[in-house]
Amino acid sequence: MNNPPPLRLLLINPNTNAALTRQMQQVAGTTISAETELHCINPPAGPYAIECKADRDAAAIQLQTLVNSRACQGYDALILACFDDIELQSLRESMRVPVIGLCEAALFAARALPGRFAIVTTVHAAVPGIRSMLTRYGASDQACVHAAGIGVAEAAGDGAQAAEKIAACIRTAIEQDGAKTIVLGSGGLTGRAADLQRSFGLPVIDPVVSALALAESLARLQLRSPT
Repeated sequence: MNNPPPLRLLLINPNTNAALTRQMQQVAGTTISAETELHCINPPAGPYAIECKADRDAAAIQLQTLVNSRACQGYDALILACFDDIELQSLRESMRVPVIGLCEAALFAARALPGRFAIVTTVHAAVPGIRSMLTRYGASDQACVHAAGIGVAEAAGDGAQAAEKIAACIRTAIEQDGAKTIVLGSGGLTGRAADLQRSFGLPVIDPVVSALALAESLARLQLRSPT
């Protein structure tokens, strides 16, 4: 019997921070199976960080151009690695394979656990948009949203001040809102979940990890929309 070809996943980081894209690739190695191929890319142009509506609009244009190129063909699933789920529905309409967004995947994981959860994000400007997504995904009564007051690029770094602000934000969510689970509400927070989970003793969900796990599961089912 011939062995089936390996699954091929594509992760698109919609900003142009190539270091963050590499960080997502590294984190993915602890998530997907050794037989699955993962390619991580970002657009060649656009915002370095997505922190406001203008950034989202600019990133959406570049994202659509990239997805329509040959670089995004031939994969079994696509991960849109931005917590804003930018252009998620329109990309699903244009792709034949499953397209997974970070926020939607992280909420799926958080709602499988008991109790309220908190989304901890980066900039305060991101909070209204996240609350809107909670309403759209039917989770507004289960979650609160807090911002650490740091930029996405700063969150992706290893500075002590950023780490302290993220930890303080999580403590607030636990003490004031009774959060039993923490969702990291930014692709820039990728790779922090394990350390934070050990520090606080409760589940901490990395949205990139959640999206990769879901994408691989759906890719294994070989789901395809009609042409």
